[in-house]
Amino acid sequence: MPERHLRYPHNHGHVVPAGATQLKDPVCGMSVTAASQFHSEHDGVQYFFCSQSCQSKFQADPLKYITPETVVSAAAAPEGTIYTCPMHPEIRQDHPGNCPKCGMALEPVIPGLDEEENPELVDFRHRFWWTLPLTAVVFILAMFGHRLGWMEASTQSWLELVLATPVVLWAGLPFFQRCVQSFINRSPNMWTLIGLGTGAAYLYSVIATIAPDVFPAAFAAHGRIGVYFEAAAVIISLTLVGQLLELKARSQTSAAIKSLLGLAPKTARRINQDGSEEDVPLTHVHVGDVLRVRPGEKVPVDGVVTEGSSSLDESMITGEPIPVSKRVGDRVIGATMNTSGSLVIKSEKVGSQTVLSQIVQMVAQAQRSKAPMQRMADKVAGVFVLGVVGIALITFFAWGLFGPEPSWVYGLINAVAVLIIACPCALGLATPMSIMVASGKGASNGVLFRDAAAIENLRKVDTLIVDKTGTLTEGRPAFERSIGTNGFTEEEVLRLAASLDQGSEHPLAATIVEAARQRNLALEKAEKFESGSGIGVRGHVGGRKLALGNTALMQAEGIATASLASDGDALRAGGASVMYLAVDGKLAGILAVSDPVKATTPEAVAKLKDEGIRVVMATGDGIVTAKAVAAKLGIDEFHGEVKPADKLALVSKLQQEGRVVAMAGDGINDAPALAKADVGIAMGTGTDVAMNSAQVTLVKGDLRGIVRARQLSKATIRNMKQNLGFAFVYNALGVPLAAGVLYASTGMLLSPMIAALAMSLSSASVVSNALRLRKATI
Repeated sequence: MPERHLRYPHNHGHVVPAGATQLKDPVCGMSVTAASQFHSEHDGVQYFFCSQSCQSKFQADPLKYITPETVVSAAAAPEGTIYTCPMHPEIRQDHPGNCPKCGMALEPVIPGLDEEENPELVDFRHRFWWTLPLTAVVFILAMFGHRLGWMEASTQSWLELVLATPVVLWAGLPFFQRCVQSFINRSPNMWTLIGLGTGAAYLYSVIATIAPDVFPAAFAAHGRIGVYFEAAAVIISLTLVGQLLELKARSQTSAAIKSLLGLAPKTARRINQDGSEEDVPLTHVHVGDVLRVRPGEKVPVDGVVTEGSSSLDESMITGEPIPVSKRVGDRVIGATMNTSGSLVIKSEKVGSQTVLSQIVQMVAQAQRSKAPMQRMADKVAGVFVLGVVGIALITFFAWGLFGPEPSWVYGLINAVAVLIIACPCALGLATPMSIMVASGKGASNGVLFRDAAAIENLRKVDTLIVDKTGTLTEGRPAFERSIGTNGFTEEEVLRLAASLDQGSEHPLAATIVEAARQRNLALEKAEKFESGSGIGVRGHVGGRKLALGNTALMQAEGIATASLASDGDALRAGGASVMYLAVDGKLAGILAVSDPVKATTPEAVAKLKDEGIRVVMATGDGIVTAKAVAAKLGIDEFHGEVKPADKLALVSKLQQEGRVVAMAGDGINDAPALAKADVGIAMGTGTDVAMNSAQVTLVKGDLRGIVRARQLSKATIRNMKQNLGFAFVYNALGVPLAAGVLYASTGMLLSPMIAALAMSLSSASVVSNALRLRKATI
């Protein structure tokens, strides 16, 4: 069979050789391999199946099965997991390994809920504990052996060689491999310095032990040529300690994703076509399946209610503690809890397409993205390593040529200390750790950052453009009131209008019908129903001719509206949409439907203004309605009747004025402006297009989330600067000390072992400081 390639939809087009990993049957979800005899090609992609039955179903309707949700489960990491580098997120591959740029172990983009402990952590722990006794013995021999006179000097050197070799060559093997990779990839990094430093100390000591006669007498001390096996061994052990601390700390940054993954149920109760029911793994649920959700169970996937009514606790997704009532036709979110009645739902989004999975993916993407500040640090670190190697060489020759005897021994030891203490691991970890912790912190507070740039830029925003409908307001029409005239009561006006509107599909019509039903008004059947494009509807109810619509419809019907003009203007000034009802050629009354302002919006706008942010409202609604909502919220600048292109132009205009602009919206019409803004902020209650165009998503659709996000942005940047400042100061002080600049005045030299300990502690300190963000108040 010729070599094929498989493209995983959930891996964003990443291509791997066929047979390189376990796959999933796109029809039933069972695990298969590329060696399966049942396979089919669609759109240039090979798919493999567990049986001929699944293959036939796929070939009959491929589009039904090739969507990502049929392959990926939101409850655990998918087969064929993509691995990436915490410091260089652009590095992606389909198997574990080391980063070719920095040598750090790659991690899954999305960790599995049930994944085992980090294998690198297990490996390093094994190497450390097995060789620690050897390191301790070598250290004791080197420090005290010549004083105790236990053995001849040459014998002691050979014993140290035997004991140190397993530590350096076995325990330190991963470090030397990464050092070699840094040369092959022309990417100098922390492992370049560690490999050169420990390698130089070990090789020098081996030669001094095996062939001591090749060294001048100046190199002799305590009856033998000085060896530094203890330095190489202790440095390896201390580096392993640093890696163990770092890996343990890094594992905590995935806690947010794992907690989100843990929200999803493992199984779903599927109702088959013959009426029977069975519990199936979540991976076997497809779009269109009918599922039962019993009281006390979690909703397995996103869908729509087809039978029953209940209240769902959606706090795990939205943060709202009050259960939400659900009836036939209402949509439900996967992983929310059914608190009371039994529901039957039809699945609409499963796997990677559910709200929960998209949240997980956005958090993972934000954690792995690189902040602009990190790109600067990367450039500095690359040059820094080359500079350190140069300083180490200068240190070696300066001590060898001009230092006290044994000058070349001093030169070697100080050069090794320079290489070790200048390890740029703290510099490299400074910003990725902060970004990873901040992304998890934001997710737990209903704020999803798409990338690190959003976290870094949000604090700079000084102007916020907000859409009205669905952003400042609920985005759902609500019946406000009706007013009768010419002998018609308010209830009769509502009853007649609702009877006529039963045949209309307009959202405002549905609102009127719902209001009448809530009041238990008896509705009649409408006859001869017709809809006038954009102006209203006509028809007959109970033998009477009705017309319901705007002033244009009334003018077309020859109906005078002057008697209720002042009432209509007052309602419009309050932000409501007004409709007139005429019965048998006479004005019967008016009805007002409004889009109420979210309860949290006034507080959010006030807080944003207190932060010094200029708030601008831009809406497609009429000027009168826009003015009313702006006045109610204390927004001084507003624009009404704007089209998507106008919102885009407004963002560009403010940016040209030197403003850092954020745009908050929820609709398709907001997408261009969201993409153009310095920071696009989408409401989680809005459209997928809006969320895909934005860098920040507010899960609850609550503008107070912007205030929280800005506070988190400020705290994160402050944390990143602390980490970078610490890393730079540490190296600025450590390198000169290691080079021996204080020797002339104090007689003090920095041992390579102390340098290794300081290097490990610096990395641990950076990670620990980043983890402090988890307790930040936002």
